[in-house]
Amino acid sequence: MIRGRLKCAQFALTLIVFLMPLFSFAFAAYLRFATNLLPRISTDADPASYFALLLFTTCLWAIFTEHYGVTSLENRLTSTNRTRGILFASLMTYAIVLSAVFFYRATTFSRVFIWVSGPILPTLTTAADAAFRFLWNPHHSREKAAARVLIVGTDRFALRVAQSLDSDKLGHCRVSAYLKLPGQASVVENAPVYEISDVRKLAIGCDFTDVVIAIPPHLLAELPQIRAQLAPVCVPVRLVLDFGESLLHPRLFTLGDLLLLDLQESPAESILYVTLKRAFDLAFSFTVLLLTFPLLVLIAVAVRLSSPGPVIFVQDRVGLNGKLFPMFKFRTMTVSHRAESDSRWTVKGDPRCTPIGRILRRTGLDELPQFFNVLKGDMSVVGPRPERPVLVQKFMHSVGNYNSRHYLKVGITGWAQVNGWRGDTSIEKRVEYDLYYVRNWTLSFDLLIVLLTLVRGFTDKNAY
Repeated sequence: MIRGRLKCAQFALTLIVFLMPLFSFAFAAYLRFATNLLPRISTDADPASYFALLLFTTCLWAIFTEHYGVTSLENRLTSTNRTRGILFASLMTYAIVLSAVFFYRATTFSRVFIWVSGPILPTLTTAADAAFRFLWNPHHSREKAAARVLIVGTDRFALRVAQSLDSDKLGHCRVSAYLKLPGQASVVENAPVYEISDVRKLAIGCDFTDVVIAIPPHLLAELPQIRAQLAPVCVPVRLVLDFGESLLHPRLFTLGDLLLLDLQESPAESILYVTLKRAFDLAFSFTVLLLTFPLLVLIAVAVRLSSPGPVIFVQDRVGLNGKLFPMFKFRTMTVSHRAESDSRWTVKGDPRCTPIGRILRRTGLDELPQFFNVLKGDMSVVGPRPERPVLVQKFMHSVGNYNSRHYLKVGITGWAQVNGWRGDTSIEKRVEYDLYYVRNWTLSFDLLIVLLTLVRGFTDKNAY
């Protein structure tokens, strides 16, 4: 049966991946403490401390392997770039482990042990991944091992489902026969076609392990009648759901006695986004504000002396899930009517800019107060740049999927900004880069954008 086989394979893969820290620690301990292959500075080691470190590492490893798809059966068997997820998960895990070991002074761990176990983890995981695929793939060619499927439907939609099942690398399926619905055209081939009224005859001594109902969305209203006709069948019955393309993969989940389908979910709902990204935002913002405090004071004085008006410019922006929040910036322009500042772009040589304001905008230093927005939780260090409500209303009607960029927290810097799409540039290109970031968000992606901001942020020709 399709689902049973996939469940067993998924459980085996997850168990193997989660055991990798144990194997890497055991191998590193053998090399460090039981052999003379590595320098032996000290043989004193408290086993309890190392077991605690193993537990901590395994928890981190479980979080990051889940996030980077290392435990995903589909990614392991169909993806062409399997090593990348393993490498990123290993780097993120050991970055935190090394930080924790550095600051935790109650116990001293062998530095040789830590540095040896680090590269062993991705190496063993890659080897286990290759072994898993080797053991799984041979069954794909075995006729007896394939799930034999009876497809309900004979139109082009059913044909597409059959072709997908035949080519699938996960389920190892073979179409045994088709059931034709009343009045339905038949375009299928390479398997017998029966009327759905013949299902009672097929149910006795049946040669199939699964029934797949392949009807297009407009026929879903007939599902109760089809299920009633399939009552004599004593094998699992599945329904193919096809609601067209969506931003992310749709997922089913239960809420009480309701079965809900995610047509478009948000990465902001993931545990990793809520915890690690927030922790990074707080730590990074606090550090930046602490280190730049003297500079903040100097800029505030310069802004106050440059022209009449407040030091901090506050403006409503659209944030996560379309909510409004007050965004802070150093004032870089002369005071004007709010309607003008809310709807007008800043252009090159804008006469409204003060002399000190031009310098601040060119260097990006006017954005420093936004780290207080990050501490408040309105923004993140990295994310799509927040826009004014009046412009959001405009772009929602003129740029496709514009509002999808609000599925994540808006940020001080973003993927579009480090690639030059800031200021008075193409909105379509900016949205394209923002949506790429929303679809592919990872913590390592955030770190890359921060590094690129430090390199490119002070030399962007569109910052004026």
